[in-house]
Amino acid sequence: MPIHQQKQRYSGSGGRPGVPQAEAALVEHYPRLVRLAYLVLPPALGRHRRVLAAHAAVQRALPGLRTRPAAPAPARVPAQTRGAARRPLPDDGVTSAFAWMRLRVLRSSLAHERRPRWWPGRLPAPAALRPSLPAVWGLRLFPRAGGAAELALDQALSAAPAAVRAAFALRLLEELDEPEAQALLARAGARDPAGAVRAAGRLGAGGGAGAEALLRSAEFDPCVLQTRPSDLLRRRHRMRVVAGVAALCVVAGGVVALAEEGSAVRLPDGADTRGAFAAALDPTSLLRTAAEEWADTSRVDFTAWPARGERTDDRKLLGRALHAWGRTPQDVAVSATPGTLAVPPAQPPRLLYAGEVDGAAVVLFHDGGVRVVRYAEPLSGSGTPALDFARTDDADVTTGAAVVVSRSGDRARFLLAPWISQTTTRDLLRPDTAARAVKVGADGVTAAVARPSSGGACDSWPVMQLRSSERIVEKHAFLVTDLGDLTPVHLTFTPRPGGGAPARQPREATGGPALLSWAHTACSLQALRGSGVRAVNNWDFAEQRLPEGGSPAQWVCTRADTWQGPGRVLVQFQGPGPSLTAPATVVGDERDTALCSRFGQHVLAGNRWKAPSGQWYVLAAGSRAVNRIEATGAVHGTADGTTLAVRAPRNASVELTARLREGGSLTAVR
Repeated sequence: MPIHQQKQRYSGSGGRPGVPQAEAALVEHYPRLVRLAYLVLPPALGRHRRVLAAHAAVQRALPGLRTRPAAPAPARVPAQTRGAARRPLPDDGVTSAFAWMRLRVLRSSLAHERRPRWWPGRLPAPAALRPSLPAVWGLRLFPRAGGAAELALDQALSAAPAAVRAAFALRLLEELDEPEAQALLARAGARDPAGAVRAAGRLGAGGGAGAEALLRSAEFDPCVLQTRPSDLLRRRHRMRVVAGVAALCVVAGGVVALAEEGSAVRLPDGADTRGAFAAALDPTSLLRTAAEEWADTSRVDFTAWPARGERTDDRKLLGRALHAWGRTPQDVAVSATPGTLAVPPAQPPRLLYAGEVDGAAVVLFHDGGVRVVRYAEPLSGSGTPALDFARTDDADVTTGAAVVVSRSGDRARFLLAPWISQTTTRDLLRPDTAARAVKVGADGVTAAVARPSSGGACDSWPVMQLRSSERIVEKHAFLVTDLGDLTPVHLTFTPRPGGGAPARQPREATGGPALLSWAHTACSLQALRGSGVRAVNNWDFAEQRLPEGGSPAQWVCTRADTWQGPGRVLVQFQGPGPSLTAPATVVGDERDTALCSRFGQHVLAGNRWKAPSGQWYVLAAGSRAVNRIEATGAVHGTADGTTLAVRAPRNASVELTARLREGGSLTAVR
């Protein structure tokens, strides 16, 4: 079987191998060692530099030519048999050499996040600054993009320290048990190896073989690569800058030669010396991301957005926007989503956009991973400039995919993330109607698209269906909708689990069942307008056969997660209706709750329902862990399982409780 599936046990106490044994181990296990290095290296390097650093770490692991072997050993490559049972490799010279090489690679990769105490915090670690081969000019290299699961795992690993990533790879890829992984990390110089192994266990909790399969996918294989040209315009600009600097140095040299000795250096009159606050409001200090950086980073959020728009070099406009942000004149209208601080920036923000949209000059900033700020001023007339703040901490591929640049009546324009490759719009209340293409300008701004009405009849609910570029994730489309904040809300769907199947996770709401579920519940989103919502998930937690031979009814928990953290839950009952899109009935509303999230996976709800015969019933349904429901009060009844139906007068006062299979009880959401 392939060598990467066989268990390698090594305590690190063996002697240094000779060059022949090390070369044989390198040739045999090169892809395996490079994958290990790639997983341990800091994701902040970007995928291109990380690929090159992984290859360099493995190639530098070879011992020096003068090294003498610790003991004679055959320099052969062990024969591999496909389909053989798992077993430890024989302790021959190549195997010992591989274990020694693995330790060297691990030690070198961990060093990329190790900084001396005196080392400046903003600089990369010393190991990351060391020049090394291989080197590539004019091309960008990166592994093939995986699916949404691979992307989620990559983001989780990016948030973990190097030692935890190393422990995760050793446990799943190298198949070491906890003591072996801990011992190897200790010899590699990791801090707190025991803690790293425990954290890696929590990172992979519930993943099992699935996480191992993801680590072995092309997303994490730095030996199977795609190539793209580097930023050609940026490269040309750099050459011009180098030529200009060289000419300037020549002129400066002449000036210095003519200067009198002891001449004082004077600051220009009016120079701003107010420190960091002034620098943060200086248009020349704005951060700008390279155009193609989004395709070469593991942090796919607003920090990967390049500056776009035809006025990104308009210092006067940028200065006015920063002045309004830093000093907030009285003639500027300010708004902020709940939980967002409308305070000046503490450091230079990142410029996302500066251009003209619908009769206004619009500037978008991103402030240190926490906020997006929009400044808009009319191009003519005496209108009032506006300054809008929105939280965006922990944004990702979906929640960092778009920002509103302009609203006019029932239509809006969005600036899309650079990784959005296709944009369409559809109506949630018409799930059978195909999505329609939306025009997107070269600057990333969409044509005006319909937005949900803020009042009156709910006869349509427009959403945008966006598709991510295959350069970062394959076959990934998702829905977002405008609820009045700067960033649109991500819509997802969780179907009911099958019999005996584990609980399911939220998925993109683009399939037939998801669209049908949202067709019933979209109008309930009106209650969430302007509340700083980040994402909303529809969870079909129960199905109930109605009394008197009725049709099945669905119980749905609609959970809204805000950027602040607290969530709001609307429990909805979808009974038989005149159409497939008849609106559901909201039977429970609870705020600041963990219900219907991964931290609150048990729910119970009830509703009164009138049968075609005219008889009223109290209905109740619980999530999959409920095994008994009881009704008390004006009527009494019990039922085993996840649903209950008892006859009751229309206005009867009834209390509903449920018992869980593993112990504990629930009360109904009100």
